[in-house]
Amino acid sequence: MDSRATTEDLRELVEEFVSSYPLKADVRNWWRKPLLVTAKADDRFKILPKIASDEHILPWELMPSAKTVIVFFIPFIKELIEENSIGKFPCRNWGLAYEGTNDLIGVLAERIKEYLIERGYKSAITPATHNFDAVKLVAGWSHKHLAHISGLGRFGVNAQLITPSGCAGRLGSLVTDADLGDSYIVKSRELCLHKAGEECLKCLKQCPVGALNQKGIDRQCCYTRLKLNLKHTKALAGLKETTHVCGKCVTNLPCSFHPMEQKK
Repeated sequence: MDSRATTEDLRELVEEFVSSYPLKADVRNWWRKPLLVTAKADDRFKILPKIASDEHILPWELMPSAKTVIVFFIPFIKELIEENSIGKFPCRNWGLAYEGTNDLIGVLAERIKEYLIERGYKSAITPATHNFDAVKLVAGWSHKHLAHISGLGRFGVNAQLITPSGCAGRLGSLVTDADLGDSYIVKSRELCLHKAGEECLKCLKQCPVGALNQKGIDRQCCYTRLKLNLKHTKALAGLKETTHVCGKCVTNLPCSFHPMEQKK
C-alpha cells in the first residue's frame, strides 16, 4: 500500500477525472479545469457557526479524526456562462449543467475518498446540494464558506464565492484524517471588484428579483424565484424537482469567468 497522499496528487487526480468524465459517463462536457485546495482542520473553522449558520457543523464533528478539509471548484465553460446571461430566466442548459455537475461532484468526491482509502486514510462526505435548513435556507455544511476559509476564493457582493477561475461553477468538499496541510490559492486579496475598491456592482443589476444588495442576499426572495423558475419556465420543463436554478448573479459579470484577467 502506498501511504503517500499529497495535495498535488489530489489536484492531478481531480483534473484528470473531470477531463475524462464526459467521455466515460457519456454526458455533455460543461466544465473547465477544476481547482482544489486543502486546509488544516483547525480553529479557523470555529467561525463557521457565526458566518454561515448557527447549526453549521465543524469538520471534527463530521469526522472526529479529521485533520484536513478538502474543497474543490468545478467551473463552467464560457459558452454556458454566456448563454445563461441572456434574459431574465435560466436557459435549459444551465439546468442540465446543474444536474450533471451534482452527479459529477458526487462521483468525484467518492473517487477522492477511494484514493485516500488506498493510502490508509478515512474520509467523510456530504451532499453537493440540498443539505440546507428548509426554513432558514442556510446550509448545515456550506461548501462556499469552507472554500472561503480554506483559501479557494473570496465572497463577492453577489454572495457567491469568486475563485481565480471565476464564480460560475459548483463546489464540493470533504474531510479526511490525512494530514495534507494548507494549500490556499487566495490568501487575503479580494476578487470582487467592488470589494477591491473599484466600480462594479453589476451583479446587483443582474438579479431579476432584486434579492441582492450591498449588505447581502434576501434568501427567501431568491429561493422563491428559484422554485418559480422550475415550475413556470418552459425551458426547465421535465428537470428534477430539486433543480432550483437561476445563475443570473454569476453570469455576464467581470468575475464570471476569470477575474484575475479582468483585473489586469
